[in-house]
Amino acid sequence: MVALRHAILVLALSMVCGIPRVLRADEDLGARWGTAEEEAKYYPIVSIPIPSGIPLRPGGLEILPDGRLAVGTRRGDIYFIRGAFDSPPRPEYHLFASGQDEIFSLSWRDGALTATTWSEVTRISDEDGDGVADRYDTLTSSWGYAEYHEFAFASKHDPAGNLWVALGLSSSYESHNLFRGWAVKVTPDGRMIPVCSGLRSPGGVGTNAQGAMFVIESQGPWNGCCSLKHLKEGAFLGHPASYNWYPYAPGLKAPELEPNSDSRMGVEKRRVRELVPPAVKFPYIRMGRSISGFRVDTTGGKFGPFAGQLFLGDYSLSLVLRATLEQVNGVWQGACYPFREGLATGIMNVEFSPKGQLIAGGFTTSRQWPVRGTEPFALQRIDWNGVVPFEVREISIRKDGFVVSFTQPVDPAVAARTNTYQVTTFTHVYHAGYGSPEVDQTTAKIVRAVPAADGLSVRLHLDRVIEDHVHEFDLGGITSPEGKHLLHAKAYYTVNEIPPE
Repeated sequence: MVALRHAILVLALSMVCGIPRVLRADEDLGARWGTAEEEAKYYPIVSIPIPSGIPLRPGGLEILPDGRLAVGTRRGDIYFIRGAFDSPPRPEYHLFASGQDEIFSLSWRDGALTATTWSEVTRISDEDGDGVADRYDTLTSSWGYAEYHEFAFASKHDPAGNLWVALGLSSSYESHNLFRGWAVKVTPDGRMIPVCSGLRSPGGVGTNAQGAMFVIESQGPWNGCCSLKHLKEGAFLGHPASYNWYPYAPGLKAPELEPNSDSRMGVEKRRVRELVPPAVKFPYIRMGRSISGFRVDTTGGKFGPFAGQLFLGDYSLSLVLRATLEQVNGVWQGACYPFREGLATGIMNVEFSPKGQLIAGGFTTSRQWPVRGTEPFALQRIDWNGVVPFEVREISIRKDGFVVSFTQPVDPAVAARTNTYQVTTFTHVYHAGYGSPEVDQTTAKIVRAVPAADGLSVRLHLDRVIEDHVHEFDLGGITSPEGKHLLHAKAYYTVNEIPPE
């Protein structure tokens, strides 16, 4: 009992004060889905061997035009790997570049790699064609950098050739250096254009299937849980510490108001008109603890029945999640779903291979951030073996409920019973404190459940849909006509807007 009270006290201090800590051997990072063995029947994990003399610690990942995998590392090296996508993998490592610092993002364009590190965006090229980088051009370093928490994560090049860079706050709480807590664009000629304020500790930047740009945000002050946020130009994304840099952002005007602490996002977005709420909230521990890099599935079905969806790594829990997005009343929102646990280390980034495999790479760190995976660093693949799992494919909203679609037909008799489903809701306290409990809980009443004729979806009519609430779906009662249960029965939809029809 004493040990339990001590563990609770340490956890409370770490959440309130932001104190990093190491887990004891008898502690855990939170609940597991418990589905890894079943997941492996559809999506096996394949480890890509790393030679003993290469401290890879993957951060940024990119696919080169010749099909090789490029890996940027925490120590600032870039390796080109041939054979990583073979089955079994037969990797050949080639050191292309060195001398950078914590490469968490890589993108190839016009014959060169662009690496984003803490303090700059660098174009790296091989001018003499000998396979080793010999030219390093700083595109921009037009933001402040002074300490270890001021991370920088970038997108791939957008159609105009810009990179979108998300800049972490100073010491996780404040903005002491220029544009910390902002997202900026870096143009092909190296101009830096401020886009929006209000970030805390981003962990990855990328587009959805429609080309809109998003960033992953970590739980912390003004962030009740990890979330996916739309990088809308001119927006404020929730953390007011970065208001101080608006005088240095030509064409952007600071919000007239700051959010009130101990409020709700749904209240404050009406006060602070520039505030854009998170598109997807990931319930803490149940759906990630420190979500990182993500990519949209553009494989055209090579990775299974989830084309166009987002796949996201999680550093602390060593797993991969799914998310779907839709735009309602001009605002992005959507749902998240479990996908694959059991990876070997903390996942920093993911990337799809030309063969439709999902590459996942990462590492653990001496900075005392806990990680479930036990390897100090790893490079792995998640392959789809061609067998379609019985899963929730997607949840989308309607005025009075939701449509839940599936990867395989459901039993129509079971799906038509309202007691097959459980839907509860909650929100978070929007405040300056670290994280938030789940509050304002409700239980929705399922008024009617109408399966589609093909059995691939069910229209759920609820007594009410609640704005600014995460709607938690427990679909454990759903079965196939053969009596099979869903591989993952939980899903979580974030309601920012309710459609008119």
